[in-house]
Amino acid sequence: MHHVLVVDDEAVIREGMRRILESDTIRVESVASGRSAIDKIQEKDFDVVITDLKMPGMDGLEVLKTIKILQPDVPVIIITGYSTVVTAVEAMKSGAFDYIAKPFSPEQISDKVQKALIRKAAFTENGFLKKEVHKFHGFDNFIGESPEMQKVYRRILQVAPTESTVLITGESGTGKELVARAIHKKSPRHEQPFVAVDCTSLAENLLESELFGHVKGSFTGAVQSKIGLFKVADCGTLFLDEISNISLTTQAKLLRVLQERVITPIGDTRPVPIDIRLIASTNRDLMAMVAEGTFRDDLLYRIKVIPVNLPPLRERQGDVSLLINHFLRKFSEDMGKDIRGFAPDALELLEDYNFPGNVREMENIIERSVVLCEGDVINRCDMELRWEKEERGPAQGFVPQSLEELKETKKQLREQAVEPIEKAFVINALKRNNWNISQAAEETGMLRTNFHALMKKLGISAKFEQKNHV
Repeated sequence: MHHVLVVDDEAVIREGMRRILESDTIRVESVASGRSAIDKIQEKDFDVVITDLKMPGMDGLEVLKTIKILQPDVPVIIITGYSTVVTAVEAMKSGAFDYIAKPFSPEQISDKVQKALIRKAAFTENGFLKKEVHKFHGFDNFIGESPEMQKVYRRILQVAPTESTVLITGESGTGKELVARAIHKKSPRHEQPFVAVDCTSLAENLLESELFGHVKGSFTGAVQSKIGLFKVADCGTLFLDEISNISLTTQAKLLRVLQERVITPIGDTRPVPIDIRLIASTNRDLMAMVAEGTFRDDLLYRIKVIPVNLPPLRERQGDVSLLINHFLRKFSEDMGKDIRGFAPDALELLEDYNFPGNVREMENIIERSVVLCEGDVINRCDMELRWEKEERGPAQGFVPQSLEELKETKKQLREQAVEPIEKAFVINALKRNNWNISQAAEETGMLRTNFHALMKKLGISAKFEQKNHV
């Protein structure tokens, strides 16, 4: 079965395409906007994409350029009522497979789709990228063979050679900076600076000075001029870690920098041109922050050209034992100890734990265990853990004894309080939209991927809930 995606803001075009193309061998899906198309492309593979050129928001050329990064072997056919040589040439230069002007006949579009399917089949037989990714048992400084991490490795390979802005999302401790460094290392800028900025570690006025620089005397304490990190990273990559922590004022300035590619140091009036590739990361839901008014939607769309989502360790099937063995070897060698492994009860405890602090927490636990181990096998007592084998919630009277325990306790309490309202929110949205996930997401103002992720988190299946609510 071949899968074709149609992207057009006109319902009549979408329906017409479906009627023309759908058959026993072709299944057609359609969306009304460029951003919805990108969500779809990230959820599943398509054999051909047909997109209108002129659409509100993200236009057809932007869709084309993003698809060429996410699924570079997918042929894209551009359709438009604005048939000009200039737009046709631009589309073909950007990687379009073909170009067709409205109005077109059913035979014309069917012929182009058939030719595109032949091209896609040739790419699939070659399968270079899939073979390249398949061999990875790890990737740069990552350890992991799980399907979830294979997707991350593939995305790094796809986005690294481009100049596209990347937004890395994931819980604390999942390795967002490692992804940023891997992208830089495999990019054409790899010989230029990689500059990482922790947006949580600096006060607002200091963050602006760090990013954009300042001139002498521009504020109290500015005893000499300073070059900003945007300029330090010139010709290289700037990584803004936890970008959700910057204020709306700094967000506005950052947006201007990304749009105009110039910075103005504090106290100066002369713009300074820059040439950087921006990578940002966050452990928060930026769409929710946009809804709250604490993050600019225009900045979000500017930085989320290519998203990379890092899975938490608990969702990386099979990777826990690999990571345990890796860190055990690493710290044993670093400390000059000959440790053969873990006692069975200690290993079982580690394998049953859900690691709220993810890989970083595991690394800390194993380092501590190696330091405290006095023999050649790590026992449970060497690990000095404060949890039981079965995961426990925050029982009455329980007082956290570490930062990680405090974070996990707060997280559990929030989830227990919020989950019932989240379930009601999702199920009611699905009910109102006849259990159609895409329509429910659109009505509630969420991206389909975020809405689906919320359903998955809550254990909600549209088909199952529909049967139980008939």
